[in-house]
Amino acid sequence: MLHVLKETLGKLQLPRRTEKKLLTAADLGCSCGQNTLLVADLIVQGMADELYGGSRLGHPPPEFCFYFNDLPSNDFNTLFHLLPDSARNGGRPAYFAAGVAGSFYDRLFPERFIDVFSSTFSLHWLSQVPTEVMDENSKAYNRGKVFVHGASEATGAAYRRQFQSDLARFLRCRATELERGGAMFLVCLGRPSSAAAPVDQGTVRFLFGDMFQDSWHDLVREGLIDSDKVDSFNVPVYAPTLEEFREVVDADGSFRINRLELVMGSPPVVDHPGDASDVGRTVANNERSLLGALVDAHVGKALCDELFDKLRCRAEERAKELMEEMRFPHVVCSLSLV
Repeated sequence: MLHVLKETLGKLQLPRRTEKKLLTAADLGCSCGQNTLLVADLIVQGMADELYGGSRLGHPPPEFCFYFNDLPSNDFNTLFHLLPDSARNGGRPAYFAAGVAGSFYDRLFPERFIDVFSSTFSLHWLSQVPTEVMDENSKAYNRGKVFVHGASEATGAAYRRQFQSDLARFLRCRATELERGGAMFLVCLGRPSSAAAPVDQGTVRFLFGDMFQDSWHDLVREGLIDSDKVDSFNVPVYAPTLEEFREVVDADGSFRINRLELVMGSPPVVDHPGDASDVGRTVANNERSLLGALVDAHVGKALCDELFDKLRCRAEERAKELMEEMRFPHVVCSLSLV
């Protein structure tokens, strides 16, 4: 997907060279690992090359400030410990770093403050579970399920509306904060156009439905929790089609789409892909990194441990299928202000 990031930076129309002394960029939904810094490095270097020709043309680049955004619960301490030493000593770093805690569905920066926005693997997370999905008196009540995949048509429609509302809020905020001539690079989970119904989330079911949902029912069958606990838990994730994504961008009207495509991700990275126990352990650990905090908050750590152990066993049983099919399509988008 990095070629689209480079292409996005190629769309910048900011003042060049001595006219602009400070360039700003922000990663929205940044997490706390090395991948976050990889994206930051690529953006900073790409902006320097695009606007100043790098060091080859003899134009000293301006200073950069990179803002890392995520919810307040994100481990910003770990992230900042990973910054290169040059960002913490007396020398001039590649960029000055700052953390901005808060939801990217709200305003985070002053008007016309950021030159480049990126958000990778985050926009499929909704701001909340749709209220109708949690209402026992609603047709959209998601009884017996924990995700939109395979749910009722009413549940699917509620999830789709929530995604549309959230993405529209995201775009409105960024349209205010983005500098004229700036650009935005977005990546989120998606589903193919052939999976037109919201309740068909394609292979994303491997992450948030399917084995994960069956593991909840294992806990019910063993008497460890009652069914109400399952009914009151829903994963606030929605994987849109390209058409659904484009519809929201077009309706907002603030952005021009430079590129919008669906890119298939890689299979799971497993040390020993032929070893079912290794596949099961890796899949369970990956899913826990995504969902563990939500499950822990809902049922407590002991039952959380039990649930993901059930998931590990199920993933072991389906190891061959998972290695062949557990690949996720992603919506990759490059936007510029109209």
